[in-house]
Amino acid sequence: MMNTQEIQKEVIRNKIEKGFNTTNIEKEFCLLYGEVGEAYEAFRKKKSDLDLELADVAIYLFGISEILGIDLEEAINKKLQINRERVYKKIDGVNHKINETK
Repeated sequence: MMNTQEIQKEVIRNKIEKGFNTTNIEKEFCLLYGEVGEAYEAFRKKKSDLDLELADVAIYLFGISEILGIDLEEAINKKLQINRERVYKKIDGVNHKINETK
């Protein structure tokens, strides 16, 4: 099993090997958006390939992170800590942040 840094590198290796984009970040974000839409449709239509559609979303995130030099695992852990420390208040049924640790 690969760790996240290995996955990021594998995603880029595969993209290069297959001749896919590795430089146009705007294009990658648009493609990611498309994959999120496909995952939603798989969920909505109760398709059996929802797991693979979610994997596509993650693969695009790993690829974008690698292209930009971001350690996604580190960023996720950092964000999870921020989220743990946030305090929310429910107003009219909607959570609102009442403090920010950043």
